[in-house]
Amino acid sequence: MAEAHQAVAFQFTVTREGIDLQLSHQALTEIYLSGVRSWKKRIIGLKNSVITGVYPASPSSWLFVVIAILATMYTRSDPSMGLIAKIQEHLPVSQSMSTQCQTLVSAVLFSTMLWLLLIFTMRMCLKKLLSYHRWMFEKHGKMSNTTKVWALVRIFSGRKPLLYSYQGSLPNLPVPAIKDTVKRHLESVRPLMDDRQYEHMTKLAAEFESSLGNRLQWYLKLKALWSTNYVSDWWEEYVYLRGRGPIMVNSNYFGMVGKAFHSQKFPNRIPGTVIPLCSAQCERLFNTTRIPGEETDTVQHWQDSDYIAVYHRGRYFRLRVYQAGRLLSPREIEFQIQRILDDPSPPSKGEAKLGALTAGDRIPWAKARVKYFSSGVNKRSLDCIEKASFFVSLDDDEDGVTADDPASLDSYAKSLLHGKCYDRWFDKSFTIIYFKNGKMGINAEHSWADAPVVSHLWQHALSTDCFQLGYNAEGHCKGEVDSSLPRPQKLNWEIPPECEEQISQSLAVAQALAGDVDLHVFSFQDFGKGKVKKCRVSPDAFIQMALQLAYYRDQRRFCLTYEASMTRLFREGRTETVRSCSNESSAFIRALEGGEAAHVCRRLFHEAAEKHQHLYRLAMTGAGIDRHLFCLYVMSRYLGVESPFLKEVQSEPWRLSTSQSPMHVEMFDLVNHPEYVSCGGGFGPVADDGYGVSYSVLGENILSFNIACKLSCTDTSAHAFGAQIRKALRDLLQLLIPNQTEFKTEEKRPEAKKDL
Repeated sequence: MAEAHQAVAFQFTVTREGIDLQLSHQALTEIYLSGVRSWKKRIIGLKNSVITGVYPASPSSWLFVVIAILATMYTRSDPSMGLIAKIQEHLPVSQSMSTQCQTLVSAVLFSTMLWLLLIFTMRMCLKKLLSYHRWMFEKHGKMSNTTKVWALVRIFSGRKPLLYSYQGSLPNLPVPAIKDTVKRHLESVRPLMDDRQYEHMTKLAAEFESSLGNRLQWYLKLKALWSTNYVSDWWEEYVYLRGRGPIMVNSNYFGMVGKAFHSQKFPNRIPGTVIPLCSAQCERLFNTTRIPGEETDTVQHWQDSDYIAVYHRGRYFRLRVYQAGRLLSPREIEFQIQRILDDPSPPSKGEAKLGALTAGDRIPWAKARVKYFSSGVNKRSLDCIEKASFFVSLDDDEDGVTADDPASLDSYAKSLLHGKCYDRWFDKSFTIIYFKNGKMGINAEHSWADAPVVSHLWQHALSTDCFQLGYNAEGHCKGEVDSSLPRPQKLNWEIPPECEEQISQSLAVAQALAGDVDLHVFSFQDFGKGKVKKCRVSPDAFIQMALQLAYYRDQRRFCLTYEASMTRLFREGRTETVRSCSNESSAFIRALEGGEAAHVCRRLFHEAAEKHQHLYRLAMTGAGIDRHLFCLYVMSRYLGVESPFLKEVQSEPWRLSTSQSPMHVEMFDLVNHPEYVSCGGGFGPVADDGYGVSYSVLGENILSFNIACKLSCTDTSAHAFGAQIRKALRDLLQLLIPNQTEFKTEEKRPEAKKDL
């Protein structure tokens, strides 16, 4: 095959006259260009390391300090107070240099040390300033003197930071006090328990706080001193990698699209501020795969990859995206994709549904990987998939939202979440899915990073495709095609019957799981954050109160509610939990459902919303309770001690799990371009008898919701809960703005059915 010849740099045969070498000029050229590309990346990486290493200063500032010191010395002053002379005395090569040269070298060395000292001081000051978070709790227009001093962070933040510029200046995640965590936990479970249950929990908490808790806390503080982040490594391992069930539906999440979104490059600051965010998760975006293990999985990341893996009609291909040391143009990538679509070759025996191994239970996949994919052609092909930059699935079905079929949105979301259970590679950091009709979406593995990181990548790529690259009049990507491009390489497999049997078993497990998912997606266009802000309420708090009200109406009870909040204000921070069901929110809902006066309900609503915002700020600033409780529990298991309190905490079910999908539309006009509206992304149900809700705030006038539950649970229904959410949103706005005109339903709003 042509691909095989191009993969070999040279051939040789042994003759009577000696060794006859048949060199391939094209192959050697490719090797040379690949090496050049690799060294260019190393040089760029070294350059970026230097720039980020001295940030918030710049390498050019070193020259400024040197010139300033030399200029001062020229005026016969000694800015070093004798240090330059001391350095000159101890120069190891002073005998071979003139006095003037010795003075110059000593001055440069002193300038360099002074420059490094200034950098260290600036970084320490920046780290100290970034450790202060009380500014987040102060009301608008009432800034304390301490916060005014903290505003100096702008001075030390530097200009034009790179992605990793702030990493060395970010504070470490603090370990909350035991008494604070226990107190807040008891407060969070009060609306969920009767008096007897609460008294029991209070007794367990008091025993824990006065005995075992202090011992576990000591070990956690030791870990926090020793490690960069006392939570993240355990969170990745025990919450994600040690799970032995399928990661499809249970862990992986999906993202939908409109035509595109407009966003900036990967931000390392909170939008609209100079407050930096940790960028550590961005490192494993590409060239990353989750590797199955019998006891625990691992995340494997490679430094570089020049190709992507593509799946189409049961076949796997390697598509190189570099040619002659350059990245292929969009038109060339389209050309190569078309070659895959036109390829008539059938799948190898057992290849078509091979991806089901990544969709089923982890232990069978781990055993199959060792037994059938550790050597030979299977290992080479599996390595090709796992080391690819990312995975692309070319679906042979049509999907996406259509104007004449409202249910198509649900079908589209389900296809992105699990597909056919064998046409995605769920272990890859992310899989991009293209449907036959041109619609697309993304499925991402969760252990290596959280949704905001994937969201930034996804929306930036879509934005670039639409607004910068574009298409010609025939609908093709712009650009020319190099006719010498080698064809995409079809991967070969030798799947034995025993492995085929395991593939079938994994597929059956995955199909049963996928078939149990009830998923409903809708766009709410009656109003958005613009009108909510006029009520002087945080949009997120408003939506969370609506979810609490909807759940109460749906189930006639309150439940432990999970809302994800980021902790990327700290180094290697990931997420924390906001417990949205509070005493204040339950008091408001009881009053509203009990027919209390409107002014009483409004007062209770604002108290509940303010409490929610307070809890959210605590979570963002390292004072949340759930990651602390999680680490205390892990530590107790390491020490081999039982804690009735921690055991009770870990057994509490999250029947309502929520998350806001980040949408970065600050620089795009959604009002005049509604065709770019998307319904964000979503995830599978967390509890067997609960709901998973992902929501997005799109511009000023649109909210979107992705609701998931299990069909096997007779007490839940995604569509019924969606109807309750719509009603709750309208009822809350009607409460806050009594003169609000009657809402129009989605059916009367044709723009709500725009082709996304």
